[in-house]
Amino acid sequence: MDVLVLNCGSSSLKYQLIDMSSESVLAKGLCERIGIEGSNMKHSPAGKDDYKVETPMPTHKDAVKLVLEALVDPGHGVIANISDISACGHRVVHGGENFAQSVLISADVMKALEECSQLAPLHNPANIIGIEACQASLPNVPQVAVFDTSFHQTMPEKAFLYALPYEYYENHKIRKYGFHGTSHRYVSQEAAKLLGKPYDSLKLISCHLGNGASVCAIDGGKSVDTSMGLTPLEGLAMGTRCGDLDPAVLTFVMEKEGLTAQQVVDVFNKKSGVLGVSGVSSDFRDVEGAAAQGNARAKAALDLYYYRVAKYVGEYAAAMNGVDAVIFTAGLGENSKEARAAICGYLGYLGISVDTAKNDVRGKTADFATADSKVRALTIPTNEELVIARDTKELLDK
Repeated sequence: MDVLVLNCGSSSLKYQLIDMSSESVLAKGLCERIGIEGSNMKHSPAGKDDYKVETPMPTHKDAVKLVLEALVDPGHGVIANISDISACGHRVVHGGENFAQSVLISADVMKALEECSQLAPLHNPANIIGIEACQASLPNVPQVAVFDTSFHQTMPEKAFLYALPYEYYENHKIRKYGFHGTSHRYVSQEAAKLLGKPYDSLKLISCHLGNGASVCAIDGGKSVDTSMGLTPLEGLAMGTRCGDLDPAVLTFVMEKEGLTAQQVVDVFNKKSGVLGVSGVSSDFRDVEGAAAQGNARAKAALDLYYYRVAKYVGEYAAAMNGVDAVIFTAGLGENSKEARAAICGYLGYLGISVDTAKNDVRGKTADFATADSKVRALTIPTNEELVIARDTKELLDK
């Protein structure tokens, strides 16, 4: 069974074609600048040279058509016929309270996704466009939605409620939802395998640290709390997002800077975080380089970032009354030994002790705690596409 996994943004489409008999990636790629001048595609087939093309892609439907043509092309294709694609799995950012697990897409599901768009106006509309484009190009192929939020639907009320008038939750569903669920689910399951212990016996804290970042408390295989909230803006400081702050800052900045509420929210989402504090970049490699050269603001941004991650780890260790392992994943978590060491430096009270030599890894699975560490420290590369493909296959098998 070959599953096509798609992750649609407002002007982009990332994809992987995965052979589920071996869980191997047959091809992957990215269409960028959809609907914008300079549209281009990079297609990477397994065992063949990369294929790049710049061509107009006015809509996501055009991008999907281009992807399908690339997959069957005699020169850089990987399958003989489009009919070899058994199903499409779609990343959907927000499922609200409607979806606690992945689902086959139907008309009712599409209606629910539209309703969730008000909760994720930057993400869900693009996800919906991608689904509709696939339905048009592959009308007889089953489509599956896999939600960033579904893993967190096991959170108890005490974790997901905000201390606001309760009718806001009843009438508008204002609550914490959490995101990065497919990533947290994958790495926590891989951690159980690495530790050689039953998944449902472990207390794990997963740190997904990239340009977007979140921490998740996983007790007995279930998400019991997570740092992102109603939207991905809550929680950690991130590449360009501010994370947690006093809500009164919104009106204060509106008055001082003469901005509308939406303009301030745009600042919180796109000009804050590590970029805002450092003044250098939202790319941690650039900020780390600047800090190493003595840039005080860059150092302040990194210190703030590490400190907030460590605080959330401590909070979730308290929430679960213990922790067996702390997991680091995503771009920064997988690749920055400096970030892992700095964060773990705050966690000695938990019994975490880092082996410097074992921590000297990039993009690989490792237990980098010392032999006598009471809590394991793990780095595990995430694989959200594989989770989507597995869920898609499981639904089709049923």
